Amino acid sequence: MNKEIKAVYTIWLREMTKFSRERVSIASSLVTPILWLFVFGGGMGINVRMGVMGTGYSAFIFPGIIGMTLLMTSIRSGISIIWDRDFGFLKEIMVAPISRISIVLGKALGGATTAIIEGLFILLLAFIVGIHLSAIQMILVIPVMFLISLGYNGFGLAFASSIQSSEGFQGIIGFIIMPTFFLSGALWPLTSAPEWLKAISYCNPLTYGVDTMRHIILGEGQFLLQADVLIIVCFALGTLFLTSRMFSIKK
Repeated sequence: MNKEIKAVYTIWLREMTKFSRERVSIASSLVTPILWLFVFGGGMGINVRMGVMGTGYSAFIFPGIIGMTLLMTSIRSGISIIWDRDFGFLKEIMVAPISRISIVLGKALGGATTAIIEGLFILLLAFIVGIHLSAIQMILVIPVMFLISLGYNGFGLAFASSIQSSEGFQGIIGFIIMPTFFLSGALWPLTSAPEWLKAISYCNPLTYGVDTMRHIILGEGQFLLQADVLIIVCFALGTLFLTSRMFSIKK
């Protein structure tokens, strides 16, 4: 067991070391959510006046923008599998005397940690949109961010493991990230959406992640908090299981 824990930690540490060296990439990845929050949120907030948005439109979309940050960073971290394969590192750890689940956990935890760090940068901007978070709210929202990040890291790793080139991966995830974000209820209440849009959004795990953060940050949400948490926990465990199985059948 100690050997497996050490393997998970080593792979996690490698991911964190790579992350600490990519300062320009970190800064650039924060530009998009900040633009969405202040440009889109500020512009739409002038025209949108709805009762469910008692705290203002920018405050309403704030949890959704955090979700977008976690989503983008988590899925894109899956490209590390392709790079590791190209440079031969993946082959080395695949033949190492450790289980495949340890490899998956190390990679997923590393990607989730980087996503949480970037998500926390956005979370610290809450006061600018009129949200004043207590210490308890901060403590409660971080595990939710972790579950969302872990789930989409597992998804990104599973997806990347079946793609042969980084270019192909980058091209395809562009068609995954934005629809997932738009269909999560991040930008508008699903209560006012047409039925066909609700049906699609209800199949989107990010919908429940965003709703959970709204419960914690704004004190309101569309679904039961317990149901939200159960769904994102199942999503995180499910994607990790799927990725582990995919790694197990690789030679």
